[in-house]
Amino acid sequence: MRKKLVQIGAGMAGMRFLEKLIEQAPDCYDIEVFGKEPWGGYNRIMLSPVLAGEKQLPEIMTHPPAWFEEHHITFHPGVEIVAIDRDRKVVRAADGSETPYDVLVIATGSNPFIIPVPGHDLPGVVSFRDIRDVDIMIEAAGKHPRAAVIGGGLLGLEAAYGLIRRGMEVTVVHLMDILLERQLDRTAADLLRRDLEAKGFKFAMPRQTARIVGEERVEAIEFADGERLPADLVVMAVGIRPNTTLGQQAGLTVNRGIVVDDQMRTSDPDIYAVGECVEFDGQTFGLVAPLYEQAEVLAKVLAGEDAHYQISETATMLKVTGIDLFSAGDYLGEAEGSEVIQWQDHQQGHYRKLVLKDGRISGSVMYGDTHDSHFIFDLIKSKRDISHCRPNIVFGQGYCDL
Repeated sequence: MRKKLVQIGAGMAGMRFLEKLIEQAPDCYDIEVFGKEPWGGYNRIMLSPVLAGEKQLPEIMTHPPAWFEEHHITFHPGVEIVAIDRDRKVVRAADGSETPYDVLVIATGSNPFIIPVPGHDLPGVVSFRDIRDVDIMIEAAGKHPRAAVIGGGLLGLEAAYGLIRRGMEVTVVHLMDILLERQLDRTAADLLRRDLEAKGFKFAMPRQTARIVGEERVEAIEFADGERLPADLVVMAVGIRPNTTLGQQAGLTVNRGIVVDDQMRTSDPDIYAVGECVEFDGQTFGLVAPLYEQAEVLAKVLAGEDAHYQISETATMLKVTGIDLFSAGDYLGEAEGSEVIQWQDHQQGHYRKLVLKDGRISGSVMYGDTHDSHFIFDLIKSKRDISHCRPNIVFGQGYCDL
């Protein structure tokens, strides 16, 4: 007897779970999927090239409606689930229709954080999270000359790059005095800022946004010191928060995210959750690697295997507007007893930093030349003793005989 599996959400984590479940247990479930967006599954990471005009929407679709048909999955695009009735084991859509389930998977992802300053709801203020946001930004770029992007993290820099490519004059507004402060140390961040300024980026940092000014649409950002930055478009890229609304409504255990155990099971044994909406062991997740690891564990569990999720060491390997970056572990060297090895080629704009502790690499930052990043990351994960090649390790694998 096939069980009825209902999934809420068609984002990257949820779709990876379905792919793996179909591989491992093709005949166990009748599957029904509800997607709030009207598109199907797409690669959210590739929204930046779409904004920049380097790709078109069809090129980033990973699971169009035809994919669901091919795998005999009932798909409801553009249908929002607004409630879960755990006693009756049904989900209710915004139109009032109800769908029963035996097993429910919540994959609702995250919501962009909008700074609640006066004017945040003016026309022309947008987040950078989905296809609709990109459409609004492309339309604005065709009509207006100036944009401000609030947030100097990866998402903010990618948004700024896309808008510059669209012909806008763009200023990145950042609360901190260094860019990508969660991935880079000051040396690498300074190199990044220099290189981005050469590509046309402008920066206002450290600056705190006090309010957004405008009558019928946004006209400027006003900072805490009273100074104003004219802007016809304001993009908020200051972070994400787990989308826990349905979990809270259903009475599941929720902290920052929907709390799950190491088999991705919520406080209700028939309800599982995966991806950016979850909290495990006190942590929430935003990088793709752990989301995919969670998805694969959940697929094994629902296929009848005894699988368990463990938080693994993650690396940030990025390409920001054509510049390669890598960071992992304790890249700032803040742990007691740490020592730092640095190498820099000023002419090429390359920089490497390794943090060592007890003869092992505990963290690293690379800027510009990252071709040894996989080698270094493997050493961080394996905690292998590299004392014997300490003098040469910063130059990479070719200079270190392990």
